[in-house]
Amino acid sequence: MKVRFLGTGTSQGIPVIGSDHPVCLSSDPRDKRLRVSVWMYWEGASFVIDCGPDFRQQMLVSGCSRLDGILFTHEHADHTAGLDDIRPFFFRQGDIPIYAQKRVIESLKKRFDYIFEEEDKYPGAPSVKVNEVNANEPFAIADKTAVPVLAYHGSLEVLGYRVGAFAYLTDVKHIEPEEIEKLKGVNVLVVSALRFEPHATHFNIEDALQLVNEVKPEKAYLTHISHLMGFHAEVEDMLPENVFLAYDNLEITI
Repeated sequence: MKVRFLGTGTSQGIPVIGSDHPVCLSSDPRDKRLRVSVWMYWEGASFVIDCGPDFRQQMLVSGCSRLDGILFTHEHADHTAGLDDIRPFFFRQGDIPIYAQKRVIESLKKRFDYIFEEEDKYPGAPSVKVNEVNANEPFAIADKTAVPVLAYHGSLEVLGYRVGAFAYLTDVKHIEPEEIEKLKGVNVLVVSALRFEPHATHFNIEDALQLVNEVKPEKAYLTHISHLMGFHAEVEDMLPENVFLAYDNLEITI
């Protein structure tokens, strides 16, 4: 299985509009971050986790030409606002499967009501096949199994996902010990790390490294990175030897 980081930034992306922060002015392409998402693909299968407002651009850059489903972590706009841009996939393939908690599905129905309409549907609108996810119930994606991992983004429930030896968690502030157990044995762990300073609803880098130490993956990648984290090259030099800052368009093999 291959995993491509489509975006590794926070809700505003980097550079932030109108900002003169040094990281926003950086010429290092690794410091330019679209909204957070990953593409997982293997023979005969292609899935993304989240589709934010940069989804169209990310799909064009990645060369993805087929989409077998979208796994949603939660309903915030930086993770869902690109849903309308599944249209080219829908026109070629038909209804696109989505996987999410009931609360997230209801939010999507409010914001994208025209996608979920069954009568008098606008002919140019895409359609989806809804799959409700329970945090305690693994589910099939193609020939693999996705294991939901429950975490908290402040007080909001969010889902991470483990697929084989790969696990992905973003927008995490707290995770219970029994959910951490679901992550044990992964080869690659991706986890969000907003910045060095503590944050009310997100892991900072210390929190993320603590989870890495508990899970003990072979490699870990940090994502959902703010410009306040600092320059990619400088931060990467500070990390343990098996921990890396992810960056847009990085591709890894699991």
